[in-house]
Amino acid sequence: MDLRVEKTENAIKNAFIQLRSKKALEKITVKELCESACIHKSTFYSHYQDIYELSDTMETEVVKRITGSIPASSLMADSLAKVTRELTYGFVAQSSLINILFSGNERSRLAYRIEESLKEVIFEKYPDYKDDLKWNIVLSYCIQGAYWAFQGSRGQDVNEVVAVISDITEKVFV
Repeated sequence: MDLRVEKTENAIKNAFIQLRSKKALEKITVKELCESACIHKSTFYSHYQDIYELSDTMETEVVKRITGSIPASSLMADSLAKVTRELTYGFVAQSSLINILFSGNERSRLAYRIEESLKEVIFEKYPDYKDDLKWNIVLSYCIQGAYWAFQGSRGQDVNEVVAVISDITEKVFV
């Protein structure tokens, strides 16, 4: 990527994060974002259609970082405890961006986007599970459960939270 394009992208994203940390997504305007990023509106529109596309792009990057942090060796049908452990550590690693990008009305979007992304990766590796109702429910339960348990345990010792989530998964889905 051209260095100028990369710098512009970074300026747009940093300005968005600053604004998003203070405002709901629907309250952010392209005009104020451009002022904050020190760019022209035409520059913004050469990169994104609107604020929602920018937000979606940044959300997708966070989701990919989280699902990409799960080693391929953990994505085995018999290792759901490993998957939930690595997934929860992925939430921890991205928690600052998660708190900003997925706040307010966007809060539940992350769990669904993670579920969709992780199922895509797992079903690519194990295509026979794609149409298996039990596996779809088990994966949804593990992914959604890990996310909401993590969200509900903020302020607790991270390693302890991860251990409990992983332990529960192992006991339930042996």
